[in-house]
Amino acid sequence: MLIGNVGNDPEVRYLESNPQNPAANAKVASFRLATTERYRDRSGELRENTEWHSIVVWRNNADVVEKYVHKGSQVYIEGKLRTRQWTDQTGNKRYTTEVVADSLQLLGKRPDSQGEGGAQGGGYQGGYAQQQPVQPQPVQPQPQPQAPVSNVPAGFQPSAPAEPSDDLPF
Repeated sequence: MLIGNVGNDPEVRYLESNPQNPAANAKVASFRLATTERYRDRSGELRENTEWHSIVVWRNNADVVEKYVHKGSQVYIEGKLRTRQWTDQTGNKRYTTEVVADSLQLLGKRPDSQGEGGAQGGGYQGGYAQQQPVQPQPVQPQPQPQAPVSNVPAGFQPSAPAEPSDDLPF
């Protein structure tokens, strides 16, 4: 689980798996995510430690990333670590570790509809459903509580007053 800020605009690619049906091709998005830990050291000074993570997102989540995630966006990622190995141009084995995102949530503020906050404001970048105003509902009168009905005859007097200490369980 990671919460951080996107360091670059996501790179979106399509993997061709079915030439007869291009709509069935898989979509993958990748980007870098910065997470920052802030703490005070023993002398009381505020310290920051920023880590960079490579994030890979597939299919429907890649659609969301393509439409709404931009450099500076704040996101919450849940996923698993994957380490890949390949051979570079000089013949050396290379390794990279990525977070393959299972779920993604957009955090931060949405930009105003007038364009304020735009691409530099981070967060959401459009595609939002218009919120409908809430219509007030008429208030229904609540029934008034009535006095409890008793089966004791009017004017009945107990023979002796009850002691409050008689009710105690100890």
